Amino acid sequence: MKEGRGRSVGYGSCSGGADGLEQNTMAILDNCGFANSNSSHHLNEDRRTFLEAVRTTFLLADNGTRPSRNIFDAIFHILREEDSFDVAMESYELLLDLDKRFPRVSASKEEETYSSSNSRDTICNIVLNEGAWQPFYFESDSSNEKGDAKSHLQNSLDFSGVQGLVQEIAEVTKNLKREEVEKASLKLLLFQYLISVLEGDFWPRNSTYRANMNWILVRESLLNTLLVSRKIIFKTLMKDCISILSNLSNWSLISEKASSLEKYSGDLSNGNNGVIFLTLPEVKRSTCSFLRKLFIMVMELDSSWKHANDHGLTTRTDRLRTPVVEIILDELIYDSGLLCTFLHAFDCAQRLEIIVQYFQKYKPKSSVQTRRSNAAINALNFEAVLKWFCDLTSTRNILRKLSSDTIQLLLSYAFQAYLATLYNPVSKGLSLPDVKNSASEVCRNISSAFVHLRQEHPNYELVERGREALFAAGVLLSHH
Repeated sequence: MKEGRGRSVGYGSCSGGADGLEQNTMAILDNCGFANSNSSHHLNEDRRTFLEAVRTTFLLADNGTRPSRNIFDAIFHILREEDSFDVAMESYELLLDLDKRFPRVSASKEEETYSSSNSRDTICNIVLNEGAWQPFYFESDSSNEKGDAKSHLQNSLDFSGVQGLVQEIAEVTKNLKREEVEKASLKLLLFQYLISVLEGDFWPRNSTYRANMNWILVRESLLNTLLVSRKIIFKTLMKDCISILSNLSNWSLISEKASSLEKYSGDLSNGNNGVIFLTLPEVKRSTCSFLRKLFIMVMELDSSWKHANDHGLTTRTDRLRTPVVEIILDELIYDSGLLCTFLHAFDCAQRLEIIVQYFQKYKPKSSVQTRRSNAAINALNFEAVLKWFCDLTSTRNILRKLSSDTIQLLLSYAFQAYLATLYNPVSKGLSLPDVKNSASEVCRNISSAFVHLRQEHPNYELVERGREALFAAGVLLSHH
């Protein structure tokens, strides 16, 4: 497709198809065209027309092809620079739809028959569209990209751009004022899209690695490239994401105020501000969902790195990072309210994994460790954690680093999650007698753990979730 530099903004008829649309795209990226529009209304209308033309040409057409890098860049420019929330939302949804229709990375599974045994084996193949547009520009020391790739740097985010965006969102969502809601909402849409791109790139690579043991696929993922770079501060990035999640929990107050049509009748009748306040609950919900996806991705990346390291697949280029679970719980461990909110964002299996991984850092290490012994230490489960607390010496050692209230909360949440996953025999592959035996042992051990906590702190009080856990354990034991 030939890329032109036309300045006209007449997208309406789309009679020229993709070629005609391409001729007008550069107006969005230029200092002319939209940028010099004297009317914000006309500016928004032009952008809406452009977005609709792209959707019609590339998504609704039967023979739609992938848009050029310039067109992608123009849509992303609108998402980054647009002041109108509804226009920014249109560009955001269009980018998501285009990524779904034209993925940058995809994985497929095929069954291959071996003539010798007549058996079948599943082979995972991955398709990488090397020339596809993306919103990131992660330049390495050895990068020598030129020409067309360089022309898109103005709108692409580099390492510092990603870190700066997350820091800005963490700051703007803190002590949020009514007049800052629009700015925060626009930044959150951009943040959600970037997480979506990381997700679409990471999961096909990771699933293929798990099947074929090709660690290079994960090493070269956008997520890993971002997090291992020396140009960002990983802990700060994750802490800012936690801050955003915490700050969003206070948005309910603003939403309640926005529901008062009398108080905000001027804003709600004023178009864009009304849209912002009325869509605030959905922006909050979707952002929390995307943050959850980000944390899960990083946790899975940590898991895959450990798997690759245990199998001797990593090299010195694979930097060792602090596991994200440790960063998360170290930040939340002294804020029980936020800790509960955070854990509730995950399903039971993920919640259990987070807590077990966190307790792992307090397990006594053997004097001699090899890759094989490290693998054994990492292969922990909730039953093993409870056995530590059945030993008074181990309980005493853990209490030196964690408060009894925190331990109660973590054990209670883990116990609840454990039972929820255990009583799903299909996923666990257990018979009903096996389930009952495992549940009985865990119930006895959870009770023993709380007894040892009381022995070390005779005056401690049970938190509400601790009481619920002990009650549930007692009821289950009485029925087994």
